[in-house]
Amino acid sequence: MSDNNGAAPGDGRGTEDVDAPTTGGASSKTKKKRPFWVELPILLVMALVLTIIIQSFVARVFVIPSESMEKTLHGCPGCVGDRVLVDRVVYYFRDPRPGDVVVFERPDTWDQTGLSDDDTNPVLAWFQDLGAQFGLGTPSEEDVVKRVIATEGQTVECCDAQDRVTVDGEPLDEPYRNHIFPGDKQEPFPPITVPAGKLFVLGDNRNNSRDSRTQGGGGENGFVPVDHVIGKARSIILPPGRWQGVGDHDPHAQALSAPAWQAGIPAGVGLAAAWPTLWAGRRLKGLLARDRVAGPR
Repeated sequence: MSDNNGAAPGDGRGTEDVDAPTTGGASSKTKKKRPFWVELPILLVMALVLTIIIQSFVARVFVIPSESMEKTLHGCPGCVGDRVLVDRVVYYFRDPRPGDVVVFERPDTWDQTGLSDDDTNPVLAWFQDLGAQFGLGTPSEEDVVKRVIATEGQTVECCDAQDRVTVDGEPLDEPYRNHIFPGDKQEPFPPITVPAGKLFVLGDNRNNSRDSRTQGGGGENGFVPVDHVIGKARSIILPPGRWQGVGDHDPHAQALSAPAWQAGIPAGVGLAAAWPTLWAGRRLKGLLARDRVAGPR
């Protein structure tokens, strides 16, 4: 006698036909999953590689090492130095402009700090450099941050009767300049014309900054080659109490303001720089959650 499915009672064919696909599918799916301890190193390496690529070509975090850009950027003795996000993409499409706060490699003509060769241990030096790349370690003394005041072909000097720097005879509007005390005066310097491919830079803390006026003895030695510029400071990301954008005030044109689309660049660059960490964190969270629910079936 047969049951309704055409199988004899107790032969097991009906049960086998129903369960086989489900059991086989689960087994196949389980084999594709790597253990957490296998995926974790892969995940960390991928996040590190992605972050290094972004730091090298898109954006990078720098530590402000001195007070030369006070009060725009903090680096005063005894305070927590600002960590700034530097946009490396913008200068793929244009050269630095007056008013840009830029990070650049110290030119050979500038005075050397003598600190770059202090650590002779290559392994320790590598880890220190890696930490500096992420804004975690001691900042490199070979990376400098200043504000662009004049570009090629412009003649800059200081000062006019109102103690203002002039470019091509026109006084600059510099609300970012740090006054140590009311009525303090800038150190004067004679007119000098910026050659092709060079920049004239100053610190916002004008009376406590070594810049194009004095580095290498001043004059021609004080200029910064455009190809030494690493990127444009966009925003302060640490400490949390200092979260803000870095101003793009153009000292040559008071009435001009940045186009609306440029206002979104800092947020976009910040998201790009943070993406590997966010992605890794979410992936790690998923792996941990999966391992918690996994067990004998």
